[in-house]
Amino acid sequence: MFQTEALQTNFKRLMNFFAYTRNYFVRNNPIKAMADDIVNALKEALTVRKKLKMAQYRLNYHKYQFNRMEALIAENNQHNFLKGKNLNETR
Repeated sequence: MFQTEALQTNFKRLMNFFAYTRNYFVRNNPIKAMADDIVNALKEALTVRKKLKMAQYRLNYHKYQFNRMEALIAENNQHNFLKGKNLNETR
């Protein structure tokens, strides 16, 4: 008698565990999540060259702006050592 009750409770616990496991896999599908991660990683790997070129373009553009700003500051500055090759002879 006691053995059958223990067997039944253990079987119920096992079935509850399987139900919880099944519900977890329905809610959070790990295979689908892994497939999505792999697809996203492939997309990143295939577009990394384009992103690198855009970053280089932005960097070169900001360097150009910075050099232009420095040149304008040096033109309007009264100190000759900032001017480099261009000396303002009118001052």
